[in-house]
Amino acid sequence: MKTKFLILILVFCAHSLFAQKKLADKFFENYGYIKASELYERALENGDNSKHILTRLGDCYYNNSNSEKAAYWYQKAVDKYDIDTEHLYRFIQSLKSIGNYTEADIWTKKFIEIQNSDSRINDYDYNNLLKYEELNSIDEALLINIENLPFNSKFSDFGSFIYNDKLFFASARGLDETKKYGWNKEPFLDLFEVAVKELGNTLEFDDISLLKASKINSDYHEASVVITNDGKTMYFTRDNVTRKNKLDFDKKGTTHLKIYKATFVENSWENIIELPINDEKYSTGHPALSPDNKKLFFVSDREGGYGQTDIYEVDILENNKFGKPQNLGSKINTEGREMFPFISRDSTFYFSSDGRLNLGLLDVFQSNIIKDSISQPKNLGAPYNSGYDDFAFFIDSSNDNKRSYLSSNRPGGNGNDDIYTIYSKVCSQTIKGITRDKKDNEILSNTKVKLINETGKIIDEILTTENGKYEFNVNCNQKYTVVASYIAYSDDKIEIFTDDENATITEHDLFLESLIKGNQIVIKPIFFDYAKWNIRTDSGFELENIVDVLRVNPTMIIKIEAHTDSRGRDRFNLKLSDKRAKSTRDYILSRGISPERIESAIGFGESQLLNKCSNGVKCTPEEHQLNRRSYFYIVKK
Repeated sequence: MKTKFLILILVFCAHSLFAQKKLADKFFENYGYIKASELYERALENGDNSKHILTRLGDCYYNNSNSEKAAYWYQKAVDKYDIDTEHLYRFIQSLKSIGNYTEADIWTKKFIEIQNSDSRINDYDYNNLLKYEELNSIDEALLINIENLPFNSKFSDFGSFIYNDKLFFASARGLDETKKYGWNKEPFLDLFEVAVKELGNTLEFDDISLLKASKINSDYHEASVVITNDGKTMYFTRDNVTRKNKLDFDKKGTTHLKIYKATFVENSWENIIELPINDEKYSTGHPALSPDNKKLFFVSDREGGYGQTDIYEVDILENNKFGKPQNLGSKINTEGREMFPFISRDSTFYFSSDGRLNLGLLDVFQSNIIKDSISQPKNLGAPYNSGYDDFAFFIDSSNDNKRSYLSSNRPGGNGNDDIYTIYSKVCSQTIKGITRDKKDNEILSNTKVKLINETGKIIDEILTTENGKYEFNVNCNQKYTVVASYIAYSDDKIEIFTDDENATITEHDLFLESLIKGNQIVIKPIFFDYAKWNIRTDSGFELENIVDVLRVNPTMIIKIEAHTDSRGRDRFNLKLSDKRAKSTRDYILSRGISPERIESAIGFGESQLLNKCSNGVKCTPEEHQLNRRSYFYIVKK
């Protein structure tokens, strides 16, 4: 009797364990990962430490981005069983997420031994540990700052889009916190908006509100907003909801995501319609627009893709019609998850992926795929990416691309997912000084001073004050050239290398030399090619100083003299110098100076040498150069 009773107990326990596991599987298949993990752990306590239980526990925590617990349970599974490659890959991702790159590298090599054709390990090489270190390092010189936005709630807040000084985002801070989603036990997501204003490095936000007077928000999930350039059309993601505001399920009991379109009418988002690219059998979401709004990019797990979710593009046609969706291909998509596309104003493509070399889970990547079909994606690295999910990257183009936003569940946030802003700290310095006459140190007011960057671009240009003062605000760690110009004066310039200290002041006075000295206009030597008299480019550059002086002195009359050194025959040098003098005169006349303002242009050959270097005397090139000269005498001021 006791034996039969014991058998009944064992049978009952076995049945109870089976029922418990089956119930946990039911919650898991319906994305109720928190409840499923409780039931799987109960089954484990009751003696079921099967591969199914251990890997499912890892999956529950992996899907909710709890990397420490996911790695713990996957470790239990790999220590006891040979697990499939998908769970092995998740184990590797979890290890990277918690910063255990050495262990992740060991298991990645084992993964490659089992399945070396998986696109998710295409980026792998035996320097991966160094690559992880590079991705994790932050260049302090870039002064990149990342901040958690002050309005993040204790729930999930993610997905940023700014239009007309309003930030649109999704949040689970719904009005009804009692109705919760089984995946993470949070309320369903709604779309919110908040006015945002930037003051220097600081953002100011008004009160947050649901989309005003809008029918967009339902009783279920809405997220991932994008708005057209004209502000008239919004695309967003929503659960597959029926007209009666009920979830619609497929034959397997799964509700999918769909993209919807709304029109802005009289301060409200109305006329909500479903896009024809949706389907009842798979999810379609995360809409993004090309800069010209002619293409829609989206994410889907539809058949024919490369991995778990892929990114597609489709042409936007007229009358609510769309072209045929096209997969972006293997340069973007992998066997993992590619999600949350965003295209910046310069057509740079950003997206999140867990299928490439990353710091763990979803990382943000950038690609030039739109401009270059063979471009390879680049991981943005830290601080944009962490060991956790980093996604929904967005650049505020209204701010000259200086500020970006992303969503992440990295440690230190307020809720399950938080929105962060990333910007370069403004490290600025001052370059200032006074423009002076080089001869007598007198102040030169109204002098034009230009600030030129390392590429040669003029980034600022001012006139000095009555006191000759100039001042520029510049960035740290840059090379600049400051050039001062004043009519009838030769330019002065300096090169300045700024350091990385904020608010440093660099003072440099600029000294300009008058071109008028006594009865001459003095410029740098006018060079000619050997035995030639045509005006070279460098000579024309110098002759412009003569033109400038004549223009600001409209009654001035000059005469031109040209001289050679003693090398060559005397007669030849005399003719050559005369031709050079007249070429010089003709250039000045070609710049609009009246002929009567040049009294004469005469060449004197070698008849008026300035030193001993006459015929037959050995001299250095520098001594001969002294004799090759042009004079511009002022006949009348």
